[in-house]
Amino acid sequence: MAVVSLGYSPSPNDNYIFHGLTHGKIAGAPAFESILDDIEALNRLAIDGRLDVTKVSFHALGHLRDEYCLLHSGGALGRGCGPLVVSLRPLKPSQLTRERTAIPGRLTTAALLLRLFEPSLDNLVVLPYHRIMDAVRTGEVGAGLIIHESRFTYPDFGLREVIDLGEWWERTTGHPIPLGGILARRDLGADRIRAIDKAVRESVEYAHTHADVVRKDILRNAPEMDVTVVQRFIDLYVNTYTLDYGPDGEAAIADIVARAETARIIPTSEKTLFVDG
Repeated sequence: MAVVSLGYSPSPNDNYIFHGLTHGKIAGAPAFESILDDIEALNRLAIDGRLDVTKVSFHALGHLRDEYCLLHSGGALGRGCGPLVVSLRPLKPSQLTRERTAIPGRLTTAALLLRLFEPSLDNLVVLPYHRIMDAVRTGEVGAGLIIHESRFTYPDFGLREVIDLGEWWERTTGHPIPLGGILARRDLGADRIRAIDKAVRESVEYAHTHADVVRKDILRNAPEMDVTVVQRFIDLYVNTYTLDYGPDGEAAIADIVARAETARIIPTSEKTLFVDG
C-alpha cells in the first residue's frame, strides 16, 4: 500500500493526536509520511491538492469539499477555545473597523469567525500567528486575531481582550466552536478513507492511554514550550469531539459552513462533508 502523506501542525494537540500513528503504534494503520507546518500553510497545500490527509481550518474545508472529505476523528472543536481579538489600548468591538487588524491567514477559521462577526472589516493584514502579538504590542497593527498558545500568553505582552470570538459564536449559535478538522482526498476511495479514519481514532485513544509518554515526547521536541502551557493546550483542544464529532459536533460544522456559504465567503458544493454522507 502506498505511503499516505499526512499534514498537521507542530502544535501540542496535533502532536498528541498523531503520536501513535507517526510512531508506528497503531496496528494495521497505513504508512504515513508526516509534513509539519502551520495551519495556514497546510490550508494552502490542501488547496493545491498536495496532501492525501491533512489538518485544515474549517474555513479552508469550505473551499475543499469537492476534492476532500472530512474524517470523523482528530478534529479541534470545543467550548471556551475560540480565537481572541486583542489590542494594546482599550478598544471596543465596534471600533475594530477603524483599526488595522492582523490575522493568522485568510483561510483560518479565526478569520472566518471575524468576518462573520463583522463583515465590514477590510483593513486586514496577514501575519504568521506567532508574530501577531508582537505586532500589536509595537503598534504595527491596532488589533490582532490570536490563536493557539497565544490565547494563554497574551497578557504577558501587555495586551487586553477586545472580543472572544469563540464565546460570541457559542452565545449566538448554541454550538461548540469548530476550529479545524482532518481531511482525506476523496480519490483515495471510501474503504481506504474509512481505514484512515479508524487509524486516527485509534491514535487518539493511544495518546489517552499513554498520555505521560506522549507529553514527554512533545516537550522533548518543543523545549521552548512551558509544560503548563503544553498541558493547557492539550486539555483545551483535545476532548470528546476529537474522538468523534457526534451529532452536536456535526451540527456545529454544518452551521459554520452554511453561514459561510450564505455570506458568500466560500463556494457552494453538492458533496457531503463525510465520505459516508
